[in-house]
Amino acid sequence: MSYKILVINPGSTSTKIGVYEDETQLFEKTLRHPTEEISKYASIVDQKDFRKQVILDVLKENHFDISELDVVVGRGGLLKPIPGGTYTVSDELLHDLYIGKQGQHASNLGGILAREIGDSVNIPSYIVDPVVVDEMDDVARLSGVPELPRISIFHALNQKAVAKRYAKEQGVPYSSLRLIIAHMGGGVSVGAHAGGRVIDVNNTLDGDGPFSPERSGGVPSGPLVKLCFSGKYTEKEIYKKICGNGGMNAYMGTNDMRTIEDDAFKNGDEKAKAVVDAFCYQVSKEIGAMSAVLSGKVDQIILTGGIAYGKPITDMIKERVGFISGITIYPGEDELLALAQGALCVLNGEEEAKVY
Repeated sequence: MSYKILVINPGSTSTKIGVYEDETQLFEKTLRHPTEEISKYASIVDQKDFRKQVILDVLKENHFDISELDVVVGRGGLLKPIPGGTYTVSDELLHDLYIGKQGQHASNLGGILAREIGDSVNIPSYIVDPVVVDEMDDVARLSGVPELPRISIFHALNQKAVAKRYAKEQGVPYSSLRLIIAHMGGGVSVGAHAGGRVIDVNNTLDGDGPFSPERSGGVPSGPLVKLCFSGKYTEKEIYKKICGNGGMNAYMGTNDMRTIEDDAFKNGDEKAKAVVDAFCYQVSKEIGAMSAVLSGKVDQIILTGGIAYGKPITDMIKERVGFISGITIYPGEDELLALAQGALCVLNGEEEAKVY
């Protein structure tokens, strides 16, 4: 039996939707929301009806009848920390998306929209592997400052999807593998996977770990404290230095890694080359740290995310960490397919839907 799946992935100024029959994409569309339209709404949740109507209108225009769907899947938002998996959009989960349990973000609308559209045609609604997936070992939580425990916020959807893809290609259960997965996009997350869990990972949202196109990565603590109390910056401005204007943005004035790569490797820009070298160094160093988390027993390192399309960068990382294990590259992040696959695991009886 095949299943028809509607997938919804809301972003700050767009909503990506897809219709799948099992893993075959029938339709995909990125619905752009102009700033002047979005700015009419006081909060993200207030955008719900507007975004829902745009989705329904586009589906109708393209001759997709929602009554023929079997399930609706939304991108998970900033919920309380939960283990990875596919979750039914229950009343409690819906409530926490509305209030923004760990903050307001457009992704919170994913589960809300999935539930409303699913309820309208009496079919189930799910979310899959939200960014708040937390499976860390307790030992990984201690930071050295009791008031500042390490927390897990990362590219859970793509990390879990590529881990399962690798396991499937090897013909073994994901739970049997010990993997290090480096997702390299606007932020960088490097996770240690063992026993089907991500037992340690850097907090990508707050800029922890390696620096990236938009995030500072871990920075020297003492100088950061002095900067905070220098009187030169507001709290908001400091945070923007860490998350948004950090990393490549700070050094190169752009977050476009393709441009920076071209400058470094084709145009002979020495500064660009030095910054890219440092980026690869930091990602490699974090991979090395995660190999220690796994006691050196690593089945495979996986490089993924948009930056993994850049062969010079992946080659530089491979040169540094190839001694640890074999390396597989899955460039990009197919979030819509990953969401559809999460629902299929439940519909096909491979996994049970989790309760929030």
